[in-house]
Amino acid sequence: MMRLKIGKRIHLCEYEADSLAEGLNLFFDRMVDIPRVKHGNRQTVDTLISEEALLLAKYLRNERKKWVPRLSDLN
Repeated sequence: MMRLKIGKRIHLCEYEADSLAEGLNLFFDRMVDIPRVKHGNRQTVDTLISEEALLLAKYLRNERKKWVPRLSDLN
């Protein structure tokens, strides 16, 4: 058998995987100062990603004339 890609696989131990998952959860739960589509002044990063995906889908289906992504400084 011939390998096309030669590389080293890295496996995370349980602690590293849990730590990475916790860090991602904290990131997606951060609040950003971009108003929600229907209500509110702030929202989480998770909600912002979901709303932008829906707005992009509407644009691609020609249900919206224009789509300008709402971006946030995530520092």
